[in-house]
Amino acid sequence: MKRKSIIITAILFTGILFVIACGNENSGKESTDQKADAPKEDASAQTEVHGTQIKEGDVKLGNPLDKKMIAEGQATYDMKCQSCHKLTDEKVVGPGWKDVTKRRTPVWIMNMITNVEMMLETDPEAQKLLEQCLVRMPNQNISTENARALVEFMRSNDGEK
Repeated sequence: MKRKSIIITAILFTGILFVIACGNENSGKESTDQKADAPKEDASAQTEVHGTQIKEGDVKLGNPLDKKMIAEGQATYDMKCQSCHKLTDEKVVGPGWKDVTKRRTPVWIMNMITNVEMMLETDPEAQKLLEQCLVRMPNQNISTENARALVEFMRSNDGEK
């Protein structure tokens, strides 16, 4: 039991170091196209948002894939996911996304995106991923709608039409 708490502490510490190391490289520098009198947006002032649990029946998949949702999902991936997840099976910080929609249900994927804490507390598969990756997935404040668009993008990445 003591060994498990040491491992959990080490994982949390590693995650904190990762978040600190991935900070904004331009911090302290003012952008040349930002006006001096314009208010600066403070990312640390954002409150962390946790989604409500998504249940079976809450997610409706269409066929053919929704091109608009795929584009929205790719934009979210490009902005918030690609630094840790590749579209191949390559593991970077987190697991690769290749064939994720063949291994996991849309509900599981969306809950992992929007409810990381709940999933790590209750889901054995999410707990196994944490053990494999050694870094807890951070809450990216992704809405249910954006998570659904990410699922559509993942389906497209997995070759669905």
